[in-house]
Amino acid sequence: QVQLVESGGGLVQAGGSLRLSCTASGGTFSSYAMAWYRQAPGKERDFVAAITWSGGSKYYADSVKGRFTISKDNAKNTMYLQMNNLKAEDTAVYYCAADKEMTKATMYGANFGSWGQGTQVTVSS
Repeated sequence: QVQLVESGGGLVQAGGSLRLSCTASGGTFSSYAMAWYRQAPGKERDFVAAITWSGGSKYYADSVKGRFTISKDNAKNTMYLQMNNLKAEDTAVYYCAADKEMTKATMYGANFGSWGQGTQVTVSS
């Protein structure tokens, strides 16, 4: 199992931007599909975005399309989530996840094998 560490969270005003990073160790990063999820207080963990192992395909939740961009730098063992035009409803703990296999069931069921510890994103209105 690959180990994942998120960073880049913080407090930002509505309309602002943040870039989250997820750095992996202990596995062959380039062979992993990866994803971002978020969980707001009192709510379930929701899918945000996913990227295939090659970076060739990307998937987004409707709520973040056009505002968030997922990317993967295999040379740096790091995945990113660029978040623009942030809204108060984006406030949550953001988690990264990885697995060697990714299907729609994996993405929408949050069935990835490896998870990070989460990073807090707070958007003030």
